[in-house]
Amino acid sequence: MRLPVNRSLPLAALTLLAACGGGASVRDVPPAAANGPAADYPMVLGAPFMVDGVTYTPVDTMNYDAVGQAGIDSVGGGGISAAHRTLPLPSYAEVTSLTSGRTILVRIERRGPMAGAGLIDLSPGAAAQLGLAGTANPSVRVRRVNPPEAERLLLRSGQPVAPRMDTPKSLLAVLQRKLALQSGTAVPPLEPVVEPTPTPSPIPSSKPSGKPPVVKPPVVKPPVVKPAVTKPEPKPEPAVAKPAAKGSTFVQVGAFSSKANAEAAARKIGGSVSQAGKLWRVRMGPYTDPDKAKPALAKARSAGYSDARIQHAN
Repeated sequence: MRLPVNRSLPLAALTLLAACGGGASVRDVPPAAANGPAADYPMVLGAPFMVDGVTYTPVDTMNYDAVGQAGIDSVGGGGISAAHRTLPLPSYAEVTSLTSGRTILVRIERRGPMAGAGLIDLSPGAAAQLGLAGTANPSVRVRRVNPPEAERLLLRSGQPVAPRMDTPKSLLAVLQRKLALQSGTAVPPLEPVVEPTPTPSPIPSSKPSGKPPVVKPPVVKPPVVKPAVTKPEPKPEPAVAKPAAKGSTFVQVGAFSSKANAEAAARKIGGSVSQAGKLWRVRMGPYTDPDKAKPALAKARSAGYSDARIQHAN
């Protein structure tokens, strides 16, 4: 009588395991776990792959910064995501429209584009936030960044992050020229400034008179010697110090615990170092208003200081 009992126990155990396994799915993962910080790790690179005869090798490049054409795919829906050929999955990048200067933050979640020579494929939601919906092959800049966890959580949840500050027109012109040189498009040369040649005034012609002039011998007068008068040299006026340019707006590049690191960063971007408590602060400026500080902010971010901000002096 024991044999039937022993055979039925494994069968019951297998039935129980099958019932438990059949009810589990990805949908059962709590939203907090699926969208938590762990969802960004580990980052995946993957093996090299080929698109249209060109081999692409994924690489973990922290300071990735490139210009090219963007495409719009049907993946991602309303979420703010994108596809890239070589950046790690997942990773985060700022995408800038080279037409309007508008800049948004996207999450790189998949490989692509899988055809053509485009730089990045944007989800419909990302294209709409960037103002490129319905635009064919728009020109963009893609720059990898390391955003704070609060912004990562929004993108993981399918929600947009507030747009970045618009890129200044001066930097857009540089990026557009870089894209033209990169793609082999002819870059229009700078038009030379032609200054008008002044027209010489006519020289009046002298008409000969009927009678030759009578030449009188010159009368030589003795030279009159005047005593030399020495004028006193004027005293130099005291130099008046001009007031320094007023300005209370700075670009805060970063704060360092090491003075040597702060000085190295300041030399790299042309800023200055000042001590603030136990930290060494690197700033650019001062500027008279925030608009004049925008080019410096763009320069600092292009140098890799993505946390640079415009602030007023205390």
